[in-house]
Amino acid sequence: MRQKKPTLIITFASTTQAMAVEKYCTENGLPGRIIPVPREITAGCGLSWKAAPEDQQALTDALQSSGLGWESMHILEI
Repeated sequence: MRQKKPTLIITFASTTQAMAVEKYCTENGLPGRIIPVPREITAGCGLSWKAAPEDQQALTDALQSSGLGWESMHILEI
């Protein structure tokens, strides 16, 4: 059985937001990847960004400075 570990999950209100964040993060070398929203969370579009919890501040700063939006951030054991 896989060991669960803390994971940062960023959710989005729309698919457009999720795709814009994916493009921005990929182009700027930011950590993480797009995944389906874990079933423990309810989110608008069904897509989320998965990264390590220690990357939360860097991602928050980058997304805020770029003007990209998100719905919520969660730390889950997945």
